[in-house]
Amino acid sequence: MRKSLIFAGAAVALLTLLCGCSAERRWSDKERRALREEMRAYRDMAYLDNLAEAEFEAFTGDVVEAIEVDYPIYTTFIELPARGDTVEVYVVSTIVEQLNTNPHNLRNIFPYPYLVSEGILPAGLNHQAERAFYECLAYKVNRYYPSTLAFYEDIVASPAIPDAIIEMEQSCAAELFDWGVEIDETIVIGN
Repeated sequence: MRKSLIFAGAAVALLTLLCGCSAERRWSDKERRALREEMRAYRDMAYLDNLAEAEFEAFTGDVVEAIEVDYPIYTTFIELPARGDTVEVYVVSTIVEQLNTNPHNLRNIFPYPYLVSEGILPAGLNHQAERAFYECLAYKVNRYYPSTLAFYEDIVASPAIPDAIIEMEQSCAAELFDWGVEIDETIVIGN
């Protein structure tokens, strides 16, 4: 009798421990929403600033899901000393993963209207011509940078688009559309 009571007590304690942990392990919808709102601060990053609202919501969902898998207990995640840095690592990793999945996502970093306004591409290109341009650009980017992460770090580190990228864009435009930038006049301002 004594053995069965000890066994029953141990079973109840183990069951309570398992139930308590499993309830604590799941993030609530409110906690997920709070983290997604916190990620709005990253909305102005390259790649993310050109996403439509629905695409951005899907992106934040992917980031929250990745964090929740690695930190199943919400309080453990919230109490991290460098939580902001951790979120940023997940944001960058998710962007890199998405770029690796489809190199044509360069259209999100360098959207066509922006390239037209900068004089890199002519206005009025059809979808097929745009696609050819982004395929050319992706090919040149992949050959120039040792990894997608190196490419992304170069873009994030620079306040403007790096010269190497601009040269790649101009080269693709010239190859595909015989489109080049001509300098009509050079003005030198002296002291």
